[in-house]
Amino acid sequence: MKTRMLLAAFAAASFAFSAPAAAQKTLKYAHFQPAKEDQPKHAAALAFKEHVERATNGSIKVEIYPAGQFGKDQPTMEAVKMGTLEMAVAHDGAIATVYKPIGVLGIPFLYENHEHAWRVYDSDWLKGFSDDMVKKQGIRLLGLADNGVRHFTNSLRPIKSPADMQGMKIRIQPSPVFKILVESLGASPSAIPWAELPAALQQKVVDGQENGVTNILAASLYQHQKYATLDGHVWSVHGYLINDRFYQGLTPTERAAVDEGTKKAIAIHRKMTADQDRNAKPILEKLGMEVTELTPAQIGEFRKASQPPVRAWAEKEIGKEYVDNLFQAIERTAKP
Repeated sequence: MKTRMLLAAFAAASFAFSAPAAAQKTLKYAHFQPAKEDQPKHAAALAFKEHVERATNGSIKVEIYPAGQFGKDQPTMEAVKMGTLEMAVAHDGAIATVYKPIGVLGIPFLYENHEHAWRVYDSDWLKGFSDDMVKKQGIRLLGLADNGVRHFTNSLRPIKSPADMQGMKIRIQPSPVFKILVESLGASPSAIPWAELPAALQQKVVDGQENGVTNILAASLYQHQKYATLDGHVWSVHGYLINDRFYQGLTPTERAAVDEGTKKAIAIHRKMTADQDRNAKPILEKLGMEVTELTPAQIGEFRKASQPPVRAWAEKEIGKEYVDNLFQAIERTAKP
């Protein structure tokens, strides 16, 4: 009897020893900023990695690929779609290469301030938008962070009203939204790749450009631009995106860790970017730029001139349903 019990115990121990452990999952995480902790995307990525690996006891290993190591906009997004890349944090222009409706967020002058934008991003609107992206492309939008509020800079004169932009040549990213926006303000848009922008400004190919403070600093655009106008025409975003097949294949514990890790990353990302936006005037003045801050009435002039034509384009080219859903969320989240 004792012999049989010993044999049974030995067999059980042998089975336990030989049973394969659950395979560790690798989550490759790509973004486009340098691997520096003063860069919002990378600081957020490090926080995500730390949380997910700890919360899953190492069942998920997070590998960070900064500085566009998976390629430019479309290759990175295609990799997320195909599942060769599990997760990416990408700007709206990159997302648009696989999911055109993200363009609705390029309609100008949507929000009153950062907090209003965040209330929209964190509302039920995001779930409906993400569900649509999953259905159409197999990519889940976990959340949105800031890519900087976009402002105009130029080398000719201060801009205080749309009339001041008449005849200016303004660099834009290749996008019909920004083409219509600049044209509606009386300027001439010129699509120039990001890498060529500093030289284009230096050589006076264009008079000005539009970007957030982060990008103005990153490319030293202030060296060739005397004037900045803090009009805040577009609230550019970074989307936290994950391949939905990978996401659905996670255990409930792992999925919760990814969700919570994303929330922590977004909180860091938003704060770092918003802090620069809120300090735009002293930051740019210290670099020698003449900075114009607009009154609510002046911003109203820019909104009146630019929002209707861009909204009409979005309704026609993206879909009225997407535009209406966004504006309804904006109205629901506005404070009385």
